[in-house]
Amino acid sequence: MRLSRRGLLVGGAVGGGLVIAWALWPRKYAPPLSAGPGETAFSAWLTIASDGIVSVAIPQLEMGQGVTTVLAQIVATELGADWRQVAVEPAPVNGAYANLPLAARWAPLWRTGIPAFLANDVGDVMLKRWAQDEAFTATAEGTALAAYEQPCREAAASARALLCMAAAERWGARWEECDAFGGLVRLNGKSLTFGELAGAAAKFDPPKTAPLRPQPALEMAEAFPDPEQLQTSFPRLDLPSKVDGSYLFAADVRLPNMAFASIRHGPVDQAELASFDAKAAARTHGLIAVVKGKRWLAAVAETWWAAEQALEKMTPRFRVTAAVDSRKIAASLDDGVRHDDPQRIAERGNGDESLGAPTLALRYDIEPAVHATIETASCTARYEHGRLELWLASQAPEEARRAAAKTLGISLDDVVLYPMPAGGSFDRRIEHDHAIEAALIARDAGRPVQLTWSRWQEQLALRPRAPVAAVLSCKTNADGFIDSFRARLATPPWALEFGRRLFDNETTWTAIDHVEGDADPLALEGLMPAYAIPNVAVDHVPVSIGLPSGRMRGGAHGCTAFMVESFIDEVAHRSGQEPLAFRMSMLGQDVRLATCLQRAAQLGNWGGGGEASGQGIACHRMSLGEYGPETGGRIAVVATATGGAGGIQVSKLAAAVDIGRVVNRDIALQQIEGGLIYGLSLALGSATRYRHGLPTSQRLAALRLPTLADCPEISIDLIDSGEEPFDPGEIGVPAVAPAVANAVFSANGVRLRTLPLLTVPA
Repeated sequence: MRLSRRGLLVGGAVGGGLVIAWALWPRKYAPPLSAGPGETAFSAWLTIASDGIVSVAIPQLEMGQGVTTVLAQIVATELGADWRQVAVEPAPVNGAYANLPLAARWAPLWRTGIPAFLANDVGDVMLKRWAQDEAFTATAEGTALAAYEQPCREAAASARALLCMAAAERWGARWEECDAFGGLVRLNGKSLTFGELAGAAAKFDPPKTAPLRPQPALEMAEAFPDPEQLQTSFPRLDLPSKVDGSYLFAADVRLPNMAFASIRHGPVDQAELASFDAKAAARTHGLIAVVKGKRWLAAVAETWWAAEQALEKMTPRFRVTAAVDSRKIAASLDDGVRHDDPQRIAERGNGDESLGAPTLALRYDIEPAVHATIETASCTARYEHGRLELWLASQAPEEARRAAAKTLGISLDDVVLYPMPAGGSFDRRIEHDHAIEAALIARDAGRPVQLTWSRWQEQLALRPRAPVAAVLSCKTNADGFIDSFRARLATPPWALEFGRRLFDNETTWTAIDHVEGDADPLALEGLMPAYAIPNVAVDHVPVSIGLPSGRMRGGAHGCTAFMVESFIDEVAHRSGQEPLAFRMSMLGQDVRLATCLQRAAQLGNWGGGGEASGQGIACHRMSLGEYGPETGGRIAVVATATGGAGGIQVSKLAAAVDIGRVVNRDIALQQIEGGLIYGLSLALGSATRYRHGLPTSQRLAALRLPTLADCPEISIDLIDSGEEPFDPGEIGVPAVAPAVANAVFSANGVRLRTLPLLTVPA
């Protein structure tokens, strides 16, 4: 995207401030920032106030990943702002902030019927028009930097040019001679603050193309930079308020005359409310209303606890058409992977033509995994005079607005969404059922209502990561190296199913019906090995299991990396080759991944993974797909673990990570470490089974999530790289499970080919 004079709006804010605004074609959007009394605002990326405060609009959901700090850092670096004078505010839903890379990634989900290679070009005019017209600003798949770094830099560069013009006029100099840093415009020992210049800067026309600084936002990966040579570090903007408790999440919203709602859903999946005893709850202190949906029952009261107690007394019962059951799911997956015809997703070389009778074929099974967010779903809704207001933490806010508008039968223009941060998500907050329910409850209750799901309802109503049954097979040559490789996965086309729910607002069962039998490349991402295997075939057996499935942190990579890296380890062992050397011998074409392996081995004191060592190794790469496999991130993990009657104990994780240019080292390390712990939770727990439509894991305590006492020693080697930046939040997840599984084998000789590695409670 390139900045032009027509694409930049400049206007004076009340009090002499300066607003630098961004308008993407077609020029038909309402200003993203609504002006309050006495204010003037434009569709802005940043504002500069007369007191020098720089405010940056953030069009992505802050859910702990630090996106508010990173985007503000990019603006501050390009602008030359003083970090102590930088503030952020969530940007309202608006097409001016379209997430084009994610729109391209998910093009197969909204451009149904068009092949992915034709649909996912970020430069495609139709894709841009769709993303802007639909105000597609979704937060997912680590696309924030890819989507917004360049627009943020260009907007900040234009603001800097205008400030320099204002200063140059005072000094009788050329604006190109001025520079800005530390919140000051400077020239030959003279300086003026941004606040002093903001009002005057509004009078100037921006340059046609504002010059960018030679160096984008950067922090050295392996060590903090010398502060005398580079800028100081950028501490997180949201940290102080999170520490002192003043940071507000969705459940912290309080409105005048607001009531609280609790809810009961029926079993998964096609359940209808059959009966409830309203009289039993009539005397519940504080009860205001009972709201009945087709498939749920809600109570509204002066407190959430009163609403919850009212629901307990009413004992709602549901009529179930077809209840989900894990035994049926397992049977469908098993039949699919054994007998059903596959659809070819990808191949290399001659595919599986020369596979014949494979040298090795192994079966892998993966249970449904749940997100396990600490914060359960919460939404506050106010419906008055045909206008709906929503206070909601959403990764896809415009889709939530559209769904709520459709449900109430009102215009989209009459739905206002106030973006709230999320207390974790792991892609759980892409779905927005609770927003629809809150809107209906507020309408029927006649007053503002905050709906908060209990933990049990969160577990019941979520869409887990889809289960998988897979067979991986290979043909090795005389030297024990892989000549042909085939992966055959039976799993629902869950990404396509998710797309129907998100973009078409379909019910879970309608979405399942619409995509039945369709091949889903996004559901098999990560199966094409990074290794130089000449012939590769990747096949999908789409299976209908009746269980609605959805996205989770790491996407399909959380499953596929486990299978591929566990399989590679077994091939190495059966060929009598050392696991690290075996991998390195096949990575000549991916130097970045090879470097990660070497550095992880050094960091983790790799001893060869021999018998009783308790060490396992695994590696993986991720990319944004359309940019090619040479881009993206790389990770290698060495795990130290033991397994026995007491379960699996992981004592150490050593990871070497290449995420390209590091924008904020602290946040990158935090996200990678968090991803490693999340990957450990998926390796050892986070799963559920279903009986009679109900999940067997109903509480966090039943998910075997790692506690502080379970967390291993973690060492991370963040590698300096000249490649484009890649999201650090996803890359830490995939390689943990195979590294731990391989470590358990080296410890006690037992191969674990299921996820989680521990048995799921029935």
